Amino acid sequence: MTDASIPSAAPTEIWAFTDGACSGNPGPGGWGVLLQARRAGAILREREISGGEPMTTNNRMELMAAIAALEALERPAAITVVTDSAYVKGGITEWLANWKRRGWRTADGKPVKNEDLWRRLEAATARHRVAWRWIKGHAGHAENERADALARAGMAPFKAGQRAAR
Repeated sequence: MTDASIPSAAPTEIWAFTDGACSGNPGPGGWGVLLQARRAGAILREREISGGEPMTTNNRMELMAAIAALEALERPAAITVVTDSAYVKGGITEWLANWKRRGWRTADGKPVKNEDLWRRLEAATARHRVAWRWIKGHAGHAENERADALARAGMAPFKAGQRAAR
């Protein structure tokens, strides 16, 4: 794609809009990611990815969305990950170092929930220069709404299986 209005010297920015969804908590869940490569505000490329699990929690699906976004990148990159999960943003930017220092225990000595996914997210983050941004979910943010739709689509096959099992 060539567009004379997009300066070729402008850097390409990578953005990941992530979301998780769960029907019941725990219950069938899904995660979704909208990846965008942008230059000077113009979208150069987009990629949508999603997945799900038959029995999970919303927090696990939020973590999986962030993990999937970072693992989808073929080479190390600077990326902005946008999440509507205060759990994901707080965990990766504020709490992780203390959890590790305490042997994967919370401040009150309890085991950290979802340790397996926090370790996987930390490993996926290590390859990249990641900026984390939190936005309010279900507030009309177009890319977040698309990520939410992908998460619900990722959950759909497992939700249908739940209805059939009743």
